[in-house]
Amino acid sequence: MARILITNDDGFQAPGIRALAPAIAELGHDVFVVAPLDDQSGVGSARVGVANRPIQTVVEEAGGISYRGVAGTPALAVTLATLGAFGPAPDLVLSGINRGHNIGVPIFHSGTVAAALTAAGQGVSGVAISIQGIDPVHWSTAATMAGEALAWIAAEPVGTALSLNVPDLPIDELAGVRHATLTPITRERLVATTAPTGEPMIAVAPLRPDPPAGSDEALLRAGYVTVSPLVGIRVLPEDDAAIALAKRLSSYR
Repeated sequence: MARILITNDDGFQAPGIRALAPAIAELGHDVFVVAPLDDQSGVGSARVGVANRPIQTVVEEAGGISYRGVAGTPALAVTLATLGAFGPAPDLVLSGINRGHNIGVPIFHSGTVAAALTAAGQGVSGVAISIQGIDPVHWSTAATMAGEALAWIAAEPVGTALSLNVPDLPIDELAGVRHATLTPITRERLVATTAPTGEPMIAVAPLRPDPPAGSDEALLRAGYVTVSPLVGIRVLPEDDAAIALAKRLSSYR
C-alpha cells in the first residue's frame, strides 16, 4: 500500500477527481486529495503567492475520503502536500482525471500535467490522466487505466512522470495502449483574432485531418490510450552557450 496524493486542475469538486479518488482507494492505497478550490486549467506550473501567506483551505467528506480544496494552483497543491502540510508526504501523485485531452507540445501549459511534473521535480513520481471529450461519460475507464499506470510507475525510478490520455469509451472497446509522441506545435489550434471591441482575442480552430502517425493526437482519435513519458527541466550537456558568453565577457576585461 502506498500513500497517494490525488490532485487536478479542474477543482476539488470536479467529476474527474471524484471518480479517481474512490477507484484508487479501492485498490488499497492510502488516498488523500489536495486540489484547487476552483478551475485552474491552463495555469501550468504557476505557484504565484506561495511564500509567507496563509492559504485558504476547504474540506469536504465523501465516501470516506477527504477532499481538500486549496486557494491556489495544482502545482501549489502538490508543493504543499510534498512538504508535509497535510500529513506524511505522498509516495506517488496522480493528477486528474482531467476533462478533455492533454496532447501535443503545449501540454506544458496544462495544470494537470504540470502537477505531475512538479511532483517529479520534487522527487515524487507522478501520472497525469486526461479523458477525451468535453462532456465525457466513461470516467471509470480512465480511473481504471490510472490505477494500472500507478502500479507501473511505483516500480520506476523516483521522479518519473507520465501523461496518460484515455478515450471516452467503455474499457472493452479501447483499441489498446500505445506509446505516443507529442503532436508538434504546427498542429496548434489556437489562432489570434480580434474581439468586436477591437481588443485581441484567442480563438480555437476546428480539428484538422491527418495528424502525424504515432502522435498522441492520431492514436487517441483511433481509440488508443496514449502514454507519453515526460522529462521536466533538465540541463543539456552542450556548453556552446557558456563558451560563447565567456568569449564575450573577455572583451570587457
